[in-house]
Amino acid sequence: MKLAILSRAPQSYSTQRLRSAAQQRGHTVKVLNTLRFAIDLAGPEPDLHFRGRPLSVYDAILPRIGNSITYFGTAVVRQFEQMDVYTPNTANGIVNARDKLRATQILSRHNIAMPATAFVRNRADVRPAIEQVGGAPVVIKLLEGTQGIGVILAPDAKVAEAIIETLHSTKQNVLIQQFIAESRGRDIRALVVGDRVVAAMRRSAVGDEFRSNVHRGGSVEPVELTPEYERAAVRSAQIMGLKIAGVDMLEGNDGPLVMEVNSSPGLQGIEAATKLDVAGAIIDYISNEVAFPDIDIRQRLAVSTGYGVAELVVHSGADLVGKTLGESGLLERDITVLTLNRGTTVIPNPRARQVLQPEDRLLCFGKTEEMRSLNPTRRRARVRKLPKKVEEAS
Repeated sequence: MKLAILSRAPQSYSTQRLRSAAQQRGHTVKVLNTLRFAIDLAGPEPDLHFRGRPLSVYDAILPRIGNSITYFGTAVVRQFEQMDVYTPNTANGIVNARDKLRATQILSRHNIAMPATAFVRNRADVRPAIEQVGGAPVVIKLLEGTQGIGVILAPDAKVAEAIIETLHSTKQNVLIQQFIAESRGRDIRALVVGDRVVAAMRRSAVGDEFRSNVHRGGSVEPVELTPEYERAAVRSAQIMGLKIAGVDMLEGNDGPLVMEVNSSPGLQGIEAATKLDVAGAIIDYISNEVAFPDIDIRQRLAVSTGYGVAELVVHSGADLVGKTLGESGLLERDITVLTLNRGTTVIPNPRARQVLQPEDRLLCFGKTEEMRSLNPTRRRARVRKLPKKVEEAS
């Protein structure tokens, strides 16, 4: 395949390893500076220029988009997507993961265990928010910090309030997060490629430092993940919309607590710790996907007039409870169930004999009006006439 690595750091360890792994497998690979692209929207089809010239054809790209160029970088990735060039990490996936608040909101919607988190802006709401996450000490995080920068441990509520007030005065947005004492300055980085964890390491902070990032001087060691930790890492990456991701987890008393999902994980620390060819695993995955790529099913299916993709919830007491999918009458109403979500379990392509339970969530494709009629709380609003006073004024 012909692969482009989008990176502004061609000499970095990760970029060099990815390039070398691709060349060793016989692929053609180039490292392209993300900021040297120009998006061409003037022609009849989506196009890109690089260094002022039309871009040649590529089979796939591997985005390594830095924090400082997220907006432009994701625009370039999005343009490649419009040109049907394969990317393991979509523009939406990168944006989802880059904003810590947005990522936390998305993961919490899908029952991913995380440290208790709050987000406030008004000074009067800070103290209640600290209590909501379990009280001091608390961790304060800048929304767009990386490599441990912008992560502060506040030992008591007064210090936390002072730090947050100072950051707010500089127009910074921060998260207030529960401090997980039992993690003891350690966390786990799982490198997810596709639907599996290809390598994992435990990072430990040095001395009094509570941040375990390698860039903060933390030490690393290989770790064999339990199925529970592996499932949490893979699901988190998939929920974000990322096929290649570094998932950071704390070891809580009740199991894994996801802290962050990184769309451009560094490879040096994890390859050194595990002695595994992580770069090679990434290239192999991209090569296989180019031969048989995934598609955005929601986007493809939603373009049919009168049809769409929707999630139906089986509420307690509903007629569907206790019935099989075959008995539900959904197929007769031109509604196909694509997946069934039950708690943290996902059942793809469920069979007709699958019995429905309360709070099951059905991802369906079918007639929009039929699906809307099955949700009594959502009705198409009738367009009403203007009030007389407004009508007279106009």
